[in-house]
Amino acid sequence: MDIQKRIENHWQGADHRYNDYIHGELNSFKKDAWIRLIEENRPPGQRLVVLDVGTGPGFFPILLSEMGHQVTAIDCTESMLDKARENAQIGGFEVSFHLQDSHQLDFDDNKFDMILCRNASWLLYDPPAAYRGWHRVLKPGGRLLIFDANWYLWLNDKKLREEYERDQEEAVQAGYRSSYNQDVKDEGVNIGKELFFSSRRRPQWDVPTLLDLGFGKIFINDDITESAFDEIEKIRYRTSPMFMIRAEKTK
Repeated sequence: MDIQKRIENHWQGADHRYNDYIHGELNSFKKDAWIRLIEENRPPGQRLVVLDVGTGPGFFPILLSEMGHQVTAIDCTESMLDKARENAQIGGFEVSFHLQDSHQLDFDDNKFDMILCRNASWLLYDPPAAYRGWHRVLKPGGRLLIFDANWYLWLNDKKLREEYERDQEEAVQAGYRSSYNQDVKDEGVNIGKELFFSSRRRPQWDVPTLLDLGFGKIFINDDITESAFDEIEKIRYRTSPMFMIRAEKTK
């Protein structure tokens, strides 16, 4: 089984868990935190045409629709899209959802003002190919916002692994309780071992690749933890803080 199919199978049954998580976000300080991050980094314009890559249960479509933007969202698992459609419908929002591989976008050239991708770019099996496609569907002057972390870099770094395991123990002591069973955890690690980004430090890797593909005016924030994480997440993900990449289509 190829890695993309394993990824799809792994996340196909995770819709309920991630749905609970995004509803927790929408009912916490995180909602306003993400709105601020988007407002500070989005391209100018009153009503943007936006693509959310790897939407999961639809957190960004809800936020962006409330902000007045026109949203299209993709995911590679139908169960996640079902939850996203349900959440958008409950909110009264019109969002265009599509089952697509993020490496092979089925959209016209120069269609979107902005592309967002949160916690999904680390799963790319061919990042240059995916970024090339994302560049194609962005309008000139459009912006790409990537929010992600070096989630499985600890698999390839002994010192980082020791720090990661220490942080997990500290998070449990602080009250964290995992919703994953052991089989799910093991498969996640096994997938992580095969992923392109599990052996490359980001966002350092991304910048020259994006520049080569025609992105420019690149801005990096190496750590948006204070904005996006709660106190237990700050402990759990201390070795893999969330970063932000903002890149503009300049050619």
